[in-house]
Amino acid sequence: MILEVASLQVKPGLSASFEADFRQASRIISSMKGYIGHELQKCMEHENKYILLVKWESLEDHTIGFRQSERYQEWKKLLHHYYDPFPTVEHYEIVEL
Repeated sequence: MILEVASLQVKPGLSASFEADFRQASRIISSMKGYIGHELQKCMEHENKYILLVKWESLEDHTIGFRQSERYQEWKKLLHHYYDPFPTVEHYEIVEL
């Protein structure tokens, strides 16, 4: 399993519409192969800042299966115009201790 971590900065005044469109976009991502789960969290210290955490079965499920799909184009149309700057996305794996 991998964890996708995206830091999202939403343009001022658009948080409510972003959250509404994100609810719709959630149906897209949750239908993808390799998707395990996700959550969107809003920062308490910085207005309009969010973090998106998505669990995938593999890196390729996100980078190829989702990002190169037609469904990603729908996701992009719903959400990408809200961001400034464009989100930073990183992937993490569990460290066995």
